[in-house]
Amino acid sequence: MFDRFESGEQAILVHVDFPAEIDREDLSELKLLVTSAGVETLAVVTAARSTPSSRYFVGSGKAEEIADAVKLHGANIVIFNHSLSPTQERNLEKLCQCRVLDRTGLILDIFAQRARTHEGKLQVELAQLRHISTRLVRGWTHLERQKGGIGLRGPGETQLETDRRLIRGRIKNILGRLDKVQKQRQQGRRARQRAEVPTVSLVGYTNAGKSTLFNRVTESEVYAADQLFATLDPTLRKLELPDVGAVILADTVGFIRHLPHELVAAFKATLQETQDADLLLHVIDISDDRQKENVEQVEAVLEEIGADEVPQLLICNKIDKLDDGVARIDYDDQQRPIRVWLSAQSGAGLELLRQALVERLRPDMVDVSLRIPPSMGKLRGKLYALNSVTDEAVNEDGALSLHVRMSSVDWRRLCKQVADEYGDSLQGFVE
Repeated sequence: MFDRFESGEQAILVHVDFPAEIDREDLSELKLLVTSAGVETLAVVTAARSTPSSRYFVGSGKAEEIADAVKLHGANIVIFNHSLSPTQERNLEKLCQCRVLDRTGLILDIFAQRARTHEGKLQVELAQLRHISTRLVRGWTHLERQKGGIGLRGPGETQLETDRRLIRGRIKNILGRLDKVQKQRQQGRRARQRAEVPTVSLVGYTNAGKSTLFNRVTESEVYAADQLFATLDPTLRKLELPDVGAVILADTVGFIRHLPHELVAAFKATLQETQDADLLLHVIDISDDRQKENVEQVEAVLEEIGADEVPQLLICNKIDKLDDGVARIDYDDQQRPIRVWLSAQSGAGLELLRQALVERLRPDMVDVSLRIPPSMGKLRGKLYALNSVTDEAVNEDGALSLHVRMSSVDWRRLCKQVADEYGDSLQGFVE
């Protein structure tokens, strides 16, 4: 295997145009990925084919052109904007005499740089091991023979078989640890469900502005940058909304077209927050020329992880980059918010987002006036604890007149508590 440079890698990029939409990739997105990985682009080699070549992915003539570009520019890595088979990688490395990385390997490398939490690092390592396990032979072609020496002669496993066994053991170990993390997350979700705290999950194409919006709404300081996959580890924050109460807002990893299956499988515990959410805020970079394709890719990933049935509120972000961008809410025929136009960077439209969230999450409300005798001061305390008292007055006889507004769920729960504690129905105190 070729030496891996810790920093300052210089690359030749390879992009192939295919007629089929399913095989097509975006060259500008590859350049963004390469920049996000901290790699300098020396040259770009483009080609057009109807189908990939089994030997080099590109034709033999184009492969020679890539090898010449490596020598000419002194590059130490070649990066393809497509997924390569292990055989294609080996053949290209032999020809170019440097490391060859495909799109999947590049995304995995960015994820490895971004992982901060223990869980995130485990998930990335799992994805990398699954990807590397099919490419082991590249590193051990000189050790295919069986081990020799005193006490090791005769039947035994090759170095390659040893490495495969070690990788299988490591994958099993990581899966066990991630299973514990997933159970802990499930406990947290069950606790929120018991407390009937709604969860809102931010989803969207990478670099759509999810973390910037998250910071604006929750007044947090989650890392946000104008680069792909700036956010990797999920972050949860509590948000207070009128008539709704506490809401959990989750910032998640961005999606990308042809997201490697290894990553989808590895990030199952993280993406569970999206599956179990009450509402998805689908953030769209409205200034991006590829917004339609990006939305389709996000919908495809949501379907793959089983979150396509979760209700969505579209967030058209970056209106500050449009000539006619105006903050507004779009409603459907039932007067339900379906789209919010805003700018997370400038803050325009953030109040409209809060308004739309209240309208989408607000439960059935109970709005009543209560007359409580002085002996039931404890009930007054419970009403204030629910943050439901909007007006209060003291009558001549010492009784309290309270105007309260709360969700029907809280009302039913309070009615049961009053019946158990005082033996009276709360309805009897309604004026």
